[in-house]
Amino acid sequence: MHLKFFGLFFCVGLIGFGQDCPHRFTGKITDFHDSSPLAGATIILVDSGKSTLSDLDGNFLIDSLCEGTYRLQVSHPECLPRTISIKIQGDTYKEVMLEHHVEELHSVVIEGKAFGNTLESSAEIHLSEEDLVRHSDGSLGDALQEVTGVPSLNTGNAIAKPMIHGLFGSRVLIMNHGTRMEGQEWGEEHAPGIDINSAGSVSVIKGAAALQYGGDAVGGIVKIEPPRIAKKDSLYGRAILTGATNGRGGGLTAGLTKSYEKGGYASVQGTLKRFGDFEAPDYMLNNTGFSEQAFSARLGVDKYLYGFETYYSYFQNEIGILAASHLGGIEDQIRALKSDKPLIIRDFGYDIEAPKQETQHHLAKLKFFKRFQNLGKLSVQYDLQINKRLEFDRRRNSEENNRPSIDLTLKTHHARADWEYKNNDIEAKFGLSGQYQTNHTDPHTQVKRLIPDYTQLAFGVYSLASLQIQENILLEGGIRYDFSHFDAYKYYATSLWEDKAYDEEFADFYIQTIGSQVLTNPKFTFHGMSAVMSLRYNVGDNWQLMGNYSLVSRFPNPSELFSEGLHHSAARIEVGDLRFDKETANKFSITINKESENFGFSISPYLNSISDFIFLKPIGIRQSIRGSFQVWEYHQTEAILLGIDLDGRLNLSDHLSFHHRFSFIKGKNQQTNEALINIPPVSTVNTFVYENPNIANLSLELESNYVFRQNEYPDMRFPVFLPVSQSTEIVDLSTPPAAYHLMAFRAGIDLAKTENYQFRLGFSVENLFDKTYRDYLNRQRYYADNLGRNIKLRLNINF
Repeated sequence: MHLKFFGLFFCVGLIGFGQDCPHRFTGKITDFHDSSPLAGATIILVDSGKSTLSDLDGNFLIDSLCEGTYRLQVSHPECLPRTISIKIQGDTYKEVMLEHHVEELHSVVIEGKAFGNTLESSAEIHLSEEDLVRHSDGSLGDALQEVTGVPSLNTGNAIAKPMIHGLFGSRVLIMNHGTRMEGQEWGEEHAPGIDINSAGSVSVIKGAAALQYGGDAVGGIVKIEPPRIAKKDSLYGRAILTGATNGRGGGLTAGLTKSYEKGGYASVQGTLKRFGDFEAPDYMLNNTGFSEQAFSARLGVDKYLYGFETYYSYFQNEIGILAASHLGGIEDQIRALKSDKPLIIRDFGYDIEAPKQETQHHLAKLKFFKRFQNLGKLSVQYDLQINKRLEFDRRRNSEENNRPSIDLTLKTHHARADWEYKNNDIEAKFGLSGQYQTNHTDPHTQVKRLIPDYTQLAFGVYSLASLQIQENILLEGGIRYDFSHFDAYKYYATSLWEDKAYDEEFADFYIQTIGSQVLTNPKFTFHGMSAVMSLRYNVGDNWQLMGNYSLVSRFPNPSELFSEGLHHSAARIEVGDLRFDKETANKFSITINKESENFGFSISPYLNSISDFIFLKPIGIRQSIRGSFQVWEYHQTEAILLGIDLDGRLNLSDHLSFHHRFSFIKGKNQQTNEALINIPPVSTVNTFVYENPNIANLSLELESNYVFRQNEYPDMRFPVFLPVSQSTEIVDLSTPPAAYHLMAFRAGIDLAKTENYQFRLGFSVENLFDKTYRDYLNRQRYYADNLGRNIKLRLNINF
């Protein structure tokens, strides 16, 4: 027995010692961009159990290997790890390239408000994840008010357009999942058709600096990025359920993501919201409810050297317009403007009737990228957007109320190509884009078209570069050229065509006269140059100074050029002007940041001088068969905007902190030496925040928001003749409302939390003391107060 065991052991030993494993595996780890060596990379041959590190020249050696196929894992600080298959046949050599700057090229969700670095901007401010969750039942405009200097221009409570440094509409560019949003954004009551719940991160660039997206962002840019998907085998999701007392409604949003270690992923997300009539402290705001439905889906592959993504989103909403803002005769209009309460007050209801607006927005995108060794990264994208807008007015025949008064369909085809290159201290981007857009107005409305049928062809090309002069000094600059051509078919009232002398100046636009209308074919071509230059200087570890200059050209939009008629959801008549030239803005800004463990602040003064600035101005009240409406005309002037934003943070203890926000802006019409319309009043927000992760991740907030009276405003008073009383009244649309002070309380706590799921409960009370007030930037302030107290309960489930 012992002899047999000894013989078996001897044979196995001979086999083991006889196996030949003399092979060497050598190689080099290099940077994908410039082939520079990467020292300290970890190299692991998984199946052999052997590993090593690369030396200062990026070289490595693993010896005593048998022939065969091995899994090779290579990793380096600030790089994504690579896993490849390697076949050992004799001595083998392999050069492995890593993306050394990959962390800079990917979006990062920044918790809290902070300042990030972008090639194209002087300061990029990020909303925190908590801000996005808190406003899950609201709109993008509501969420962006968390950023200093970014209030919203509201029409009631459900329509909010973001403003940046006093500018809004087509002067604020919105990038949604890498796509420039195209809709009828020119109206003050046309809110962006975006579901805030589809965003992984939202950031604001306060300046016209991100030239790769467009050269017309006179105010700034809002960037909405999708949630980042990790390269690992996983299935995860979230759901948020919200209920609110004011409006007696709520929202539900849910999403699910499947990801794979090899880079594949798929994600879906959907949102439903429904609210009835909202309430001011003393009365109901009838016909102000809204409903919203949204869906989005992503499918793609994110490899090391290449990747692609397909994305689709659908957004639809129906929003009621305050019933008391659409009235009959001139006498009713005057009475409404003088009344402390709306002339129409009824019981609460969920019905949304005319006047109202409905919006549908489809976005489909296909994107592909490829990295080339020593050359950079090429990205190519095509997207299609279809935006349909319906506006309903109360008609004389109530059976016709379901027929829209405005029916617009805007289709936009857009393609772009971008090249990114980085080598040592130089980073550059080059790109071009093209766009073809059509607008169609359905004639079945039986109402004169406010915006005509038109086609627009646009083209842009840009170049950006940054240079790291020293370790603490970064210089950035860029230039962009844009071209735009409009071709429209527009009916004008013969009286207006002649009164404005269009028949003389634009005689070549004339086609024919049909009754009291003139059919015309306006054609315009615009050229514009934009440029930016910025300097970033880090002073030690805690201080940062950023200076920025930008030159921007914005072409007049279709509403400014062609409007001539009743804008139903705005409840006013609007008149454009064919003579408008492009706007040219010169903006200077400085940002000083200090950030330490217990204290931080940011001061950002700015000056924006705009030539040929286009704005709307009320000129009177006109009676029509649909009622009495204010008349607003577009004008062009020389304007200047001057302001400062201030943010501060002070940690009072390990769990208690104080946050401060202050915003001040002045806007002046230099031709008339009077203030510009719709300039935000001075405001300050102070918040005490208590956070304790040891008590179920408890958070408590008490917020004080004081908005001063706007003491600088244009004179918008004019006389109106009242036929019934045979008298003349002075209509005052200029005097702002009084200052107001609002308090809010918010709380959050984890109900349950494990490695696989989290249940978090949120509670908030807005307008804590049910304050009666009117906001200068709310277009419904002429007819009603703002919202009263609103109590919200939110359940957030992550799994």
